[in-house]
Amino acid sequence: MALYTLTDWNKPVYKEKVRKWSREPVVNRVERPSRLKRARSLGYRAKQGYVIARTRIKKGGRKRETIRKGRKPSKSGIFFTTEQSLQAIAEKRVARKFPNMEVLNSYYVGESGTHRYYEVILVDT
Repeated sequence: MALYTLTDWNKPVYKEKVRKWSREPVVNRVERPSRLKRARSLGYRAKQGYVIARTRIKKGGRKRETIRKGRKPSKSGIFFTTEQSLQAIAEKRVARKFPNMEVLNSYYVGESGTHRYYEVILVDT
């Protein structure tokens, strides 16, 4: 379920939020969730040990040139397989950024033309 309906995409408030998020770091710790109801349904509680991090993932698949000149195709170095969803990639990136915390869950918060934004709930074990 999307956070915004089709009529909301053109609203200045939504556009301003996404513009602000694009100027932030790729993985950014936030004070409180932007979708509180969704965060609470996924296990978030407003107490010590729970952290929310917003991250952005580039949309679209990875396009790479074909290897020529006699190199071994298996050494081409694929970073992410297409079998993973963008949400799973977002969770993994945030988990790398916060190594002492465990990923509880994540949810979609919005998108622009080039990026998709997710908020990831982390728990201090």
